[in-house]
Amino acid sequence: MLRLPALILLFVFFVISACSTPSWFPIKKGPPHLAKSKDLVDKEVVLIDKEEYVKVVNPRASEGGGQPKYIYVPVKEYLAKKESFVMPGSQKEAPVKDAEISTRSLPPGAEKEGLSVTPPLSTVSGLKKKVVITYFDDRTAQGDETFGDWAAEKLMKEVNRRSLGTLFVDFQMVKDFLEKREVALTDLATPKVLQLLNEVFGIHAVVFGHLSGPYVFTTNTGKGPEGTASAIIKIEMNVVDAFTGKAIKTLSFANPIIAAMERGTFSEEKAKLKAIDITIADLARSLAKELDGLNWFCRIAKLEGEEVFLNAGKLTGLKVGDVLEIIDPGEPWGKSQVKGKVQISAFLGIDASVGRLINGTKPDSNDILTLAKRERF
Repeated sequence: MLRLPALILLFVFFVISACSTPSWFPIKKGPPHLAKSKDLVDKEVVLIDKEEYVKVVNPRASEGGGQPKYIYVPVKEYLAKKESFVMPGSQKEAPVKDAEISTRSLPPGAEKEGLSVTPPLSTVSGLKKKVVITYFDDRTAQGDETFGDWAAEKLMKEVNRRSLGTLFVDFQMVKDFLEKREVALTDLATPKVLQLLNEVFGIHAVVFGHLSGPYVFTTNTGKGPEGTASAIIKIEMNVVDAFTGKAIKTLSFANPIIAAMERGTFSEEKAKLKAIDITIADLARSLAKELDGLNWFCRIAKLEGEEVFLNAGKLTGLKVGDVLEIIDPGEPWGKSQVKGKVQISAFLGIDASVGRLINGTKPDSNDILTLAKRERF
C-alpha cells in the first residue's frame, strides 16, 4: 500500500528537478550561448567585437561585379532565418561568375580557383598559426588585379601542401571588418591595425606581396608557326608579425628563365604557367619555414562570467581538455609570469572555443594564452 505514495513523491521530485537546478546540484547549466546551438556545431563561427557571426554564401555572389563569395552574418540573424541562407560547400551553393582574366595573366590549363581557402582539420597535435595573405599587387604595366588574387590563392594552397602548421584567414572577412571600422586598406601594414587584427581574429602574421610579369621571350626557327618560348616572373613578399607589428622576413624570387622554356604549340602560355609554378613553389617553401617558426598563442574574444571565449578552436587544433596558460602580453616572450590557467570545455562552431579558469587569477581581455599541456587518455 505504501508503494503508490512513494511513486507519486518520486514523480513530483523529478518534475521539480526538471524545472529548476538547485545551486548545490553537481551539474550546472552554462549560459545559453547561441554558437553552442546544434545548428552551428559544424559551421564557421567567429567572434568579432564580442558578437558571434557565421559564414554563409553571399546571395549576391552570382551577380559578379566584385561581390565576395562569402559573407559573415550575425548568429541571431542566421538562426532566425536559416532557411534563407546557403552554407559554404552546400549543394545549393550557386556558381560564381568568374571575373574575366586576360591571357597574359592566366595561361590556358591553369585551374580556376575560388578566393577563399578553408584547410582541412589537421590530424597532428601541433597547433596552427593564423595567417592572412593580402592579394598581391600586380606591378606589371596594365597589371591585372585578378591575376594577383589568383597568385596569392595559389601560394596559400602550396603552403598548405607543405606545412600543417598554418591556418589561412579569409582576407575578405578582414577587409569587411576594416571597412566597418572605417579603416583604409592602405593602413593595413601599420602596427595599430596589425595589433587590432591580432586581438580580434588571433592573426599571427600578415603577408604583403607584389609581382611583376610574367614576361615572355620567344624565338621562331622559321620552319613553321611553332617556336620556342620562355617566361620570367618576380614575386616579392613581406612577412609581418601582427602581434608586434615588426617585419619578420622579406622574401623575393624570380624563376630562372631557362627553367621555364617550352617548345611547340602554345609554347608561350605553357612557359608562363611553368614560370609561375616554379616561383610559387620556391616562395611557398621559404614562407612555410618562416611561419612554422612563429610562436603559437591565442587571444581572448570576450569574458562572460566564469567563462573565457577564445578566438581559436577545433580548426586551429585545440582539443577539449587542453590547458592554456595566461600570459601578460606586455612582458618579453618566454620570460613572462604565468597568471593562471584556463581549460577548454567546449567548442563554438569550428574555430572558436570556451574555457574556464582552473588556476590563478582571472585573465584580462588583452592577455594571451599559450598551450601548457595536453591531457592524454
